[in-house]
Amino acid sequence: MSRSGAITFKGAPMTLAGDAIAAGQAAPDFTCHYFEGGMKSLGLSDLKGKATILSVVPSLDTGVCATQTKTFNDKLSSMADKVNAVTISLDLPFAMNRFCGAEDIKNLKVASDYQERSFGNAFGTLIEELKILCRAVFVLDKDGKVTYVEYVPEVTSEPDYTKALAALEAAAA
Repeated sequence: MSRSGAITFKGAPMTLAGDAIAAGQAAPDFTCHYFEGGMKSLGLSDLKGKATILSVVPSLDTGVCATQTKTFNDKLSSMADKVNAVTISLDLPFAMNRFCGAEDIKNLKVASDYQERSFGNAFGTLIEELKILCRAVFVLDKDGKVTYVEYVPEVTSEPDYTKALAALEAAAA
């Protein structure tokens, strides 16, 4: 399934692959990868047990994506050990680690969907025309149920940090 015109990129309508995720549904499974002493995989089962925020960005090497990641990193400092926080993009894990080291990102993990686009297809964030992920935020409760969804309508805009963080705090309570 595809969702034509679901979002825009610099004003141009874009198509998202997969179904839209809605609050109240069980989060779909996915497999992403990260590098921590070797290549490792991350999936839904790894996130259960704690409330989770999934911050989805097209690429950490762009201004808005860097701002989004740094903002969530800063705002999550008081919750870092109580929640799972993951930024997901199609950037290679090595590039993601370089970004996190250069920007002192310590309160969230970065995971790449570069191999199979598993996350992008499962969560409906893969932009078919550009083959990158759109900007989105998902909050899951400790059991993996979706409690908050934001597909940012214009890819070059930032998400609603206040609403996403309030949803995360509620899910973590």
